[in-house]
Amino acid sequence: MSSTDGPAIVLDAVSKSYGEVRAVDEITISIGRGEFFGLLGPNGAGKTTLIEMIEGLRVPDSGSVTVLGMSPAPRNLKLLPLIGVQTQGSAFFTRLTAREHLVTVAALYGLPPAAAERALELVGLTGSGDVRVTNISGGQRQRLAIASALVHDPQVIFLDEPTAALDPQARRDLGAMLRKLKATGKTIVYTTHHLDEAQGLCDRVAILTGGRVLALDSPRELIASSGIGTRLVVPAGRLTLLEAEELDGVDRVDVVADEGIVLHTTQTARVLAALGDLDDVETRPATLEDVYLELTGAPQA
Repeated sequence: MSSTDGPAIVLDAVSKSYGEVRAVDEITISIGRGEFFGLLGPNGAGKTTLIEMIEGLRVPDSGSVTVLGMSPAPRNLKLLPLIGVQTQGSAFFTRLTAREHLVTVAALYGLPPAAAERALELVGLTGSGDVRVTNISGGQRQRLAIASALVHDPQVIFLDEPTAALDPQARRDLGAMLRKLKATGKTIVYTTHHLDEAQGLCDRVAILTGGRVLALDSPRELIASSGIGTRLVVPAGRLTLLEAEELDGVDRVDVVADEGIVLHTTQTARVLAALGDLDDVETRPATLEDVYLELTGAPQA
């Protein structure tokens, strides 16, 4: 298979152990070209080990990994220019400006300064190009880390929790940038603590725990097939617990402090009709986070 045919990434029954700990346990995944693919799971689920094997930093104990039709390990010099990696601990030339930093990174790939300008524009940092790296904000530094991974125009990009530790506005701004990046058609492998981001960005996600894949599909399909349904939050005092439980179409009722009564249902229209008075009734459709919690029994971390 050539580097221009077939899926971007193929994992075939891949396993990796550290002593007696099975970090990755016979995982099989195929990621298409141009796909925005999310890897989700709690700490210790195997995400980091899996990504490091895809990047060629670790060798599987068994099974096989191919990226763009090539084996990434041992370190494949032909593959390195075709992938870009943004990590949580990205290193910078801190005495340089953002532009100078990217020009330097581009030069390492034998590329002219124009490559740095394209990367700055793609991540929305052109206006901050002349600011020293030490003086840019956390959100801008994350953008610069992504620009460093993009400067050589790779085909496959790995983004490791790019919005971690950002304030809400910086996270929103970076999320908008990631949507623009998705539109470029690159293959993107993405890990995140924020399941709302994964739901909005990813074409498909794999939910991992204990080194195994619990679920793999589009966020929409995972939500639809989960059977979790909708939560309707009814203000306190509107209904008694008994009245709520007897409503047609209600599957379960919870009483939540400071919220009121929460009705769980897969028949939203029927329950709303039964309620009649809909003033201040809040509708909360099932989300990817609900599916994640249902499968793993643990918050995303």
